Amino acid sequence: MLENILYILYGYGSAIALGLKYTVIITVTSYSIGIALGLFIALLRVYGSRLPRALLTVFVEIIRGTPMMVQLFFVYYALPELGILLDPVTASIIAIAINSAVYQSEYIRASISAIPYSQFESALSIGLTKFKIVWIVILPQAIRVAIPALVNEAIYLFKYSSIAYFVTAPELMYIGKSIGSKTFLYMEVYIILAFIYIIISILLTELAKIIERRHTVPSFIGSKV
Repeated sequence: MLENILYILYGYGSAIALGLKYTVIITVTSYSIGIALGLFIALLRVYGSRLPRALLTVFVEIIRGTPMMVQLFFVYYALPELGILLDPVTASIIAIAINSAVYQSEYIRASISAIPYSQFESALSIGLTKFKIVWIVILPQAIRVAIPALVNEAIYLFKYSSIAYFVTAPELMYIGKSIGSKTFLYMEVYIILAFIYIIISILLTELAKIIERRHTVPSFIGSKV
């Protein structure tokens, strides 16, 4: 088996590296879009008027209640029926980003709710507007409280990006399947892929611990603003 693994690494190492490149692109891009969109959703659900809050609540429940695979297939296969054609990588990024945005919005919303309401009242008493209170006082603390969950989401997305294989995006799993079909060494190929996922997940976990130690703050106990 070791000989076969070395053969795959020597003969198809560049292809595996290309798959890893696309996996990282999908992960980083979808996470970045997700956290920006998630922040927007969280703020509207906490501070928005009744209609936006209701609509976003329905949207969040729909996304949370359906598998990411269904969402990916909808973006890739259903949108072309509306005239929106997307390549596999772009479709994967959009689907994963939307799914991630919903979960990240819940992390941020819960963190905002953890900030004591007394801080909001104190800021009002010194003449700050609601907008400034949210962006200067509440949100910086809420983001720090949410750091553990937000970092864990990045680790999850790295592994979830493998679903892009089902729409032929050239990420690690798709490349692995292609190599396996050429060499018939499926077990060895998937051992290599598993090793890559494990190593990178461990590195991300250690990075997460460093970020949490440097930036997290003790949990707040308070009512929702």
